[in-house]
Amino acid sequence: MKIRNLLATVLLSAPLMAAMAQDDNICIPNSSVAREAVKAGNFKDAYEPWKIVIENCPTLRYYTFTDGFAILKNFLETNTDRNSADYQKYFNELMDLHDKRIHYIPEFISKNVKVPLTVDGALGSKALDYIQYSPSPDVNQAYAWFKQSVDADKSDATANVLHFFLDMSARRMKADAANKEQFINDYLTATQYADAALATETKASAKKAMETVRSNMDAQFINSGAATCESLEEIYAPKVENSKTDLAALKDIIKIMAMMGCRENDSYLQASLYAYQIEPSVDAAQGCAAMAFKKGDIDGSVKFFDEAFDQETDNVKKAEIAFKAANVLASAKRLGAARNYANKAIQANPNYGAPYMLIASLYAGNYKWTDEMALNKCTFFLAIDKLQRAKAVDSSVTEEANKLINSYSAYTPEAKDLFMLGYKAGDRVNIGGWIGESTTIR
Repeated sequence: MKIRNLLATVLLSAPLMAAMAQDDNICIPNSSVAREAVKAGNFKDAYEPWKIVIENCPTLRYYTFTDGFAILKNFLETNTDRNSADYQKYFNELMDLHDKRIHYIPEFISKNVKVPLTVDGALGSKALDYIQYSPSPDVNQAYAWFKQSVDADKSDATANVLHFFLDMSARRMKADAANKEQFINDYLTATQYADAALATETKASAKKAMETVRSNMDAQFINSGAATCESLEEIYAPKVENSKTDLAALKDIIKIMAMMGCRENDSYLQASLYAYQIEPSVDAAQGCAAMAFKKGDIDGSVKFFDEAFDQETDNVKKAEIAFKAANVLASAKRLGAARNYANKAIQANPNYGAPYMLIASLYAGNYKWTDEMALNKCTFFLAIDKLQRAKAVDSSVTEEANKLINSYSAYTPEAKDLFMLGYKAGDRVNIGGWIGESTTIR
């Protein structure tokens, strides 16, 4: 009985085995012919044998798919008439080939074939070819494919997929302003994944490509028209209150508005306060400092800047924070305190010219310290000293410093007036009052 069952199984399997053998007889030689033709760049002769393989045994070799992409793209690139029947035929075959590869990728992976893409990564590749070769690409369709691919692959998405994902999002926004918020969210998503990829990428060429795309993302966002303070305020004002316990959402709002220079907008200030209440941070503390300053609370503003300064570990950034506090104090005419914070900035970053410029302006704007006008005017020598120092340590301020030097030089005292007081060029003079520094008479 067992033998009879075995014979029956063999007999039933015989047609299937014969078909498989027939496929091998058809596919293997045609696969070899197509492969060699593709290697030689002879895409025309590769096409027919390749078609036999892809239609009868698509999983014979993974390179059947990569060869097919090379063949079909060559046909499309050498056909200048995108409206021709041949162009549409090969474009449809290209899209079908992408769909077939997406379908069979799990099977290749199960056989331990080293497939260079995930299913969703393959969808991203299809989207790239779609926007490049379609006679009339549908932006919404391309965006949907890119979004699905990026949402799945995240930081594993290729630089090109991330770039065109954001590009399609920008085009959707341009066609319909209702997509503005989605574009901003897509920018946050794409840059987050690009930054994560850059943090782990070790291959130099891939890292360079991602760095280029990452830079282009910022430029695209800035130039998109979605990034004005007014439009961001309109989008985020109602969201801040709804997100006041959602730290991630608050950080996104703070990041975007800070990048666009919207630190004085209510949404930025309020988001910073809520974020600070959840998790004190440098950015949130600076936002709170700006909010306090806007309300006229100078002490509160400086307090938050102090907290930001203490939390920051980068000396260049620490210097910038101290300089902001110095400007807040200067606006309130708290001259000595403003100078102290400017010097604090210089201590953190000795190559920072702006604090020297601020001190010079404080001295020039408050130069009187004695009843002798000629001595008062010596304060301008000291202001010029600070400007000269600013230029020496920071070439970026040279132009502005030179303008101020020319301006302040007009207010320095006449030699004859100083002579009457017993001073001449080269003498040191102590500037009194709140300033308390010495300078050399020119």
